[in-house]
Amino acid sequence: MLTAEEWQILLLSLKVSAVAMAAALPVAFALAWVLARWRFPGKVLLDALVHLPLVLPPVVTGWLLLIAFGTNAPIGRFLSDWLGLTFIFRWTGAALAAAVMALPLMVRAMRLSIEAVDRRLESAARTLGAGRWRTFASVTLPLAMPGVLAGLVLGLARSIGEFGATITFASNIPGETQTLPLAIYSALQMPGSEWQVTRLAILSILVSVAALVASEWLARRSGQGAARHAL
Repeated sequence: MLTAEEWQILLLSLKVSAVAMAAALPVAFALAWVLARWRFPGKVLLDALVHLPLVLPPVVTGWLLLIAFGTNAPIGRFLSDWLGLTFIFRWTGAALAAAVMALPLMVRAMRLSIEAVDRRLESAARTLGAGRWRTFASVTLPLAMPGVLAGLVLGLARSIGEFGATITFASNIPGETQTLPLAIYSALQMPGSEWQVTRLAILSILVSVAALVASEWLARRSGQGAARHAL
């Protein structure tokens, strides 16, 4: 059985991850589309920048977020003054860090799915009179949906497990930024907390496995639906 504090940690983790995915999804899809369909100078550099969080130490990513979105940083000051968004020591900062760390996985899954779409089907739709946006909505997007959903759920699983960038950028504040990985780290520092660490670790494993199973299931279901749609 989980304690009230542990339930709060779980709900906060799910909240942070859900907000992170809602913010990252349009950005990830746009980047995946650009990398899959466009040809332009500097494409290799953009691809490298998108995947940089995968190879950088998470602490460095959190430090870069501090520079960009800190209270005295230009972007952070603008968002705080004009939109009322504050990231330092807030759960919104944990969501931003989770979104940045999950973005490369989301972009990669979506890009592969977009590249796998048969361009001849799009050409056929255009030949039959469908406009560009109608072709995208009725042909391209349904066929690419397995990768979009897989990227979304994989990003969710990655954001739930985010630690380094979050603790560097948003700190480890119980009830505000302390997600599951940060709670496990805090419990490890306390003598006699082995059972709490065990419960939180098992909970993290269950949530991650559920996300991966859901990703596979959604990819299979949407793939079957896309095939029927194309036929």
